[in-house]
Amino acid sequence: MRLVIISGHSGAGKNVALGALEDCGFNCIDNLPILLFEQFIDHVMLVEPNIYEKTAIGIDARNQSEALIDFHGILKLIKTKGVAVEVIYIQADEPALLKRYSETRRRHPLSDFNLPLAEAIDIEKDVLKPIAKYADLVIDTSQTNYHQLRSQIKAYVGMHDDTQLSLILQSFGYKHGTPLDADFIFDARCLPNPYWVPELRGLTGKDAAVADFFNKEDNVQLLYQDITGFLDRWLPKFIEDNRLYLTVAIGCTGGQHRSVFLIDKLAQHFKSSAVNVIHRHRELL
Repeated sequence: MRLVIISGHSGAGKNVALGALEDCGFNCIDNLPILLFEQFIDHVMLVEPNIYEKTAIGIDARNQSEALIDFHGILKLIKTKGVAVEVIYIQADEPALLKRYSETRRRHPLSDFNLPLAEAIDIEKDVLKPIAKYADLVIDTSQTNYHQLRSQIKAYVGMHDDTQLSLILQSFGYKHGTPLDADFIFDARCLPNPYWVPELRGLTGKDAAVADFFNKEDNVQLLYQDITGFLDRWLPKFIEDNRLYLTVAIGCTGGQHRSVFLIDKLAQHFKSSAVNVIHRHRELL
């Protein structure tokens, strides 16, 4: 049996994630009180395993309970009952959250306490720290739209199984900000930039002409080999540590050429390895 716990900042996309999981065949429950987790597993999931074989539960800041402080203990308890549990934490930076609340005119779940929105966001982060600390996967949606998040959730959850680590490879552009959900970030801005070659400027790292350009550059090959060697050496250690997800990001200035080429090359390298490989390009729509 599989239980996915979805939590994170209000306005970051938890409801979108739950909707995507529902499309993947999960029974989804929004904001089940922490104190009812054990009863729910004992008297619902384990009683009707065929129906609740795949379950997702959303937790937000309304779930303010002393039990939340011992969230790690709750996770261990769930595992003793034979249920595979993973935690996905969805976050966004404060400017993105403020902008979304301004555009949608939604009320923040802590707004009933007559708090300014920015202060409510800060308090919410503190309330949810015990969950964030033990998240298996952190997704930052500061620059992710509704459709991109749905696709990410379906890819992450659909490809993951209990026996393999999911390696998430992502390209990005530094001028749009660094991804806050990456475990490792590599900087490719020191490499030759096709942007300054007029006939390559409008292309991306996925195009053959750009790939030919990079394949002739020794430094591009050296950086690729160094990153590949690092991951080849350390991925087995993360697998031994029972990690479910590992996110590796490569950035260049605009996220169009160098980082895209390297991420696609890494994805091809690890395609036949003992990990699930998911790769995406943040700046390519």
